[in-house]
Amino acid sequence: MGFLQELSQYMVENSSLLLELTIQHILMVGYGIALALVIGIPLGIIAARYEWLAPFIISLTNILQLVPSLAMLAILMLYFGLGFETMVIGLFLYSLMPIVRNTYVGIREVDASIMEAGKGSGMTPLQLLAKVQLPLSIPFLLAGLRVASVIAIAVACIGPYIGAEGLGKEIISGISLQSDVKIYAGAIPATLLAIVADFALGLLEKKAKKRMALA
Repeated sequence: MGFLQELSQYMVENSSLLLELTIQHILMVGYGIALALVIGIPLGIIAARYEWLAPFIISLTNILQLVPSLAMLAILMLYFGLGFETMVIGLFLYSLMPIVRNTYVGIREVDASIMEAGKGSGMTPLQLLAKVQLPLSIPFLLAGLRVASVIAIAVACIGPYIGAEGLGKEIISGISLQSDVKIYAGAIPATLLAIVADFALGLLEKKAKKRMALA
């Protein structure tokens, strides 16, 4: 039996398990990214509004990004234990940098003449942020979200090392058993998730840029 045939047969026979692991993978990534958006967008706004704080905020998120993923998860495991929640916290921390940085850049890139026009029409700083700066920074934010999603999908594959599930369970099991079939059975869906996320968010980013150009 050829390798591709064996892999196909394995994936068909274990389709329910692979689907369950895929859903768990998506949930981990989804929760991590959602937390990163809730925290990262305000941090990016603060960095853009108070320029003296920007180096500290950006540097902190850069440092988090530079910590090796296994080391990060090992540290988190000491404080939060094993399981799904710890993996979500890890994904949140790894997703912060592109979201914070792109929110900051997007707001700072808003043309000064547009800001002056808004001020001239009587807009308050909060109104300028909500009605001018944030809408115009959406393409940058989507670009950051795109990068964060791909990173999170990849990092989530090591979740089983700290007791989380996801597609990494098949990959790590395959490594332990020296089974190419199990490794590919986990790696292929994870890769497809990353490709789909990158493609879908890339389309949204292009649409947002077109809208900005037409506005």
